Amino acid sequence: MANLTVSAADEKRVKALGFLRNRGTDNFSARIITVNGKITAAQNKCISEAAELFGNGIVTFTTRLTVEVQGIHYDKNEEFRSYIAKEGLVTGGTGSKVRPVVSCKGTTCQYGLIDTFAMSEEIHERFYNGYTDVRLPHKFKIAVGGCPNNCVKPDLNDLGVVGQLIPNFDEDFCNGCKKCPVEEICPIDAAKVVDGVLNINEDVCNNCGRCVGKCHFDSIEDGTVGYKIYIGGMWGKHPARGIPLGKIFTDKDEAMDVIEKAILLYREQGKTGERFARTIERLGFEKVEAQLLTNDLLDRKQEILVADLHVTGGATC
Repeated sequence: MANLTVSAADEKRVKALGFLRNRGTDNFSARIITVNGKITAAQNKCISEAAELFGNGIVTFTTRLTVEVQGIHYDKNEEFRSYIAKEGLVTGGTGSKVRPVVSCKGTTCQYGLIDTFAMSEEIHERFYNGYTDVRLPHKFKIAVGGCPNNCVKPDLNDLGVVGQLIPNFDEDFCNGCKKCPVEEICPIDAAKVVDGVLNINEDVCNNCGRCVGKCHFDSIEDGTVGYKIYIGGMWGKHPARGIPLGKIFTDKDEAMDVIEKAILLYREQGKTGERFARTIERLGFEKVEAQLLTNDLLDRKQEILVADLHVTGGATC
């Protein structure tokens, strides 16, 4: 192993800036935040140039849709940050706080129901940037998926948002067709013609929206856009699947407020080193859900944010 000159204290300091030590060396990988997994051609070019100038020429992509440039010597970290800043790029994404948001491609996908890029960018600005100095018990990961296909696995994040299109079914227009196109297209068999009329089982329907506009007699002309929110998901050594809140939110601003309330609840009621899934398990899902559906946490926002909590936090990466 090479002689190491970077102290543990300096390693910790630059880690907070998004530089992760390459094991056994004084070189680091710089974690560049992409906001929502989308970068411009100019930013892509800048990253490539920076990798050649300051690193080993290798660029890798993380599961959280950030970009890492490897092999940057400790002495070059600040030069690297200055170089990528000219294209509006920054490093970060570590520590016991809100982490970079993961997003699927949303409405550029044939199944996308919501603009996940726009929503995840709003989440990034409001909670990644806005809460950058707010220490949490552990890392807090957020994912935004455009439809129930769940490509970005929202239910395996501390908080996940899934786009919905709730079918607006008008029974008066239903002709009870023997070969119902809505029943045929439903991927999870939630739609069935029973006694001459279409029935959509709301307990089964996942609001994928594929039935909207498919009825030849216009019984489902449109749908209502919504946001389904999962809380308490986690991958890793002790995985947990997130639980959906009982309400589907049809107002984006209300959904955004629920995200903020979840972060505030975790900061106030979570224990240092405890992931959000364990906080929910300890408090009880019903108690947590009740708090997320009322405004007490938002009313006490400043009190919660200034409280002397989680000085260290539990995240190690």
